[in-house]
Amino acid sequence: MTFFETIRSAMLAGFGMQEKVREFIDELVKKGELSESQGAKLVKEWTEKAEKGTEGFSKNFSEIVTKTLDKMNLPTKDDIEKLNKKIQGISNRVKKLEGAKEEEPA
Repeated sequence: MTFFETIRSAMLAGFGMQEKVREFIDELVKKGELSESQGAKLVKEWTEKAEKGTEGFSKNFSEIVTKTLDKMNLPTKDDIEKLNKKIQGISNRVKKLEGAKEEEPA
């Protein structure tokens, strides 16, 4: 299993857990162990905590990927775009020079 497949599985498990919590709270409401307002409040609190956890996970994951790529010293998208612009500029200059040579009388 690749790293990204592991992350995907963890996220899907988190979504599944969220659904199970809702089902559990709904069941408690049906049994009369919680009022509907208490159940709604619990679902809201749990959802907010889950979202904060997901945001923290996403931020940490992003930082880890960024640090790893920095250590690998790979070119960024901006680096590649700058190089492409330089190559295009050089290519245009070469075309102009070649055109000027063709126009000169032999």
